[in-house]
Amino acid sequence: MNLDLQGKRALVTGSSAGLGAATAKLLAAEGAAVVVHGRHEDRVRAVAEAIRANGGTADTVVGDLAGDEGAAAVARAAAAHGPIDILVNNAGFYRHVSWADATPAEWSDTYNVNVVSGVRMIRHLVPGMRERGWGRVITIGGGLAIQPMNAHPQYNATLAARHNLAVSLARELRGTGVTSNVVSPGAILVEATRDYVLGLAPDRGWGATWEEVEPNAVEAFLPNDQQRFGRPEEIAAAVAYLCSGYAQYVSGATIRVDGGLVRSAF
Repeated sequence: MNLDLQGKRALVTGSSAGLGAATAKLLAAEGAAVVVHGRHEDRVRAVAEAIRANGGTADTVVGDLAGDEGAAAVARAAAAHGPIDILVNNAGFYRHVSWADATPAEWSDTYNVNVVSGVRMIRHLVPGMRERGWGRVITIGGGLAIQPMNAHPQYNATLAARHNLAVSLARELRGTGVTSNVVSPGAILVEATRDYVLGLAPDRGWGATWEEVEPNAVEAFLPNDQQRFGRPEEIAAAVAYLCSGYAQYVSGATIRVDGGLVRSAF
């Protein structure tokens, strides 16, 4: 399927690794000029070079979105070679802490990075989309927004906020040609996840090879219909669809890519 992204320029925040990198690479493969963003220049450069080696177009921007000045600088740099048509708010983080250890400062820091940073980028880049009459804002959310666990409560709550703000933005953008939607991943197999699971496997009796370990780990932690972790490319594919002209009628929606982890009819 041709998603017709030629001539579009996309900024994917937090795209120096994991889901963001996979998304940047797929959007570039579909013809978009991609801006790869992160806080570490070497990692950002590596993703951009991989895109160019595959025939795509990629620029880079390094900066921290957790402050007003840093976010403004990233927005200016991203638009230096042309206006941004697609904003993928992917950047975020969490620390695995309990309720007892999640201090008010931890809540505030997580909310700033995971929610307010995305708002900063929306404020900088969406007005131009409105003026041009076309744009896409994709927020990366997560199943913990609606099905939270007891651990890292501060992170669960920020995912809920990300879902909520994306729908509010969709209502704000009514009739402008700009859409706002959410892609909600389940448990996705990135390098850190694989290392963590393999570290637990011997004591849990999950097996010796990844083929043995994966279904056992999924059943123990995150049982889903596909009995595996998702892959970053599967999230990227959902984002790419929402960026395309085929998704112009999709507004304020959440596309769950979680193997059936969230067990809800709606």
